[in-house]
Amino acid sequence: MILNVELKQLSARGRRVAPVPFEIETVPTTVGELIAATVRKCVEEYNERVRKGESGITPLTEHQIRDMADVGRITFGICNSDREQDACEAVECALSAFKDGLFRVFINEKEYTAQDEAIDLREGDVLAFIRLTMLAGRMW
Repeated sequence: MILNVELKQLSARGRRVAPVPFEIETVPTTVGELIAATVRKCVEEYNERVRKGESGITPLTEHQIRDMADVGRITFGICNSDREQDACEAVECALSAFKDGLFRVFINEKEYTAQDEAIDLREGDVLAFIRLTMLAGRMW
C-alpha cells in the first residue's frame, strides 16, 4: 500500500513539507499498527543505508537541492553510525513517544489520539506526523 507522508515540526517558520510517497507492506487497522509499520519501514531503510556504507552516497541533483532548500534543510542521507538498529526497540520507543504526546498523527487532516483507535486506510491517503517540541526553561 502506498501512502503519502508529511513529516512536520511545529515551529515559528511554519514551513510545510510536501507529501512523500511511502510504501508499507501490510494494511494497518489501528493507529498503533500504523506507527509500528511506519517505524519498521524506516528502520529497514536506515539499516540498508548502514549496510551500503560510504558507497551508498550519491551526489544530489540541482532539483533535490532546490526542494530541500525550500524546506529549509539539506541532507545527504549519510549515516553517522555503522550500527544497525533493532526494529522492535524502535517500534517500542515510537509507541511510547506517541503515548507520551511527543508527536501527533493525522490521517487526511483528522487527528488520531489513541493507539487502539481504528483506522480505515486507503491507497493514497495523506499521513502527517507532527513532532512536538518541548520548551525548556525555568519554572519559578
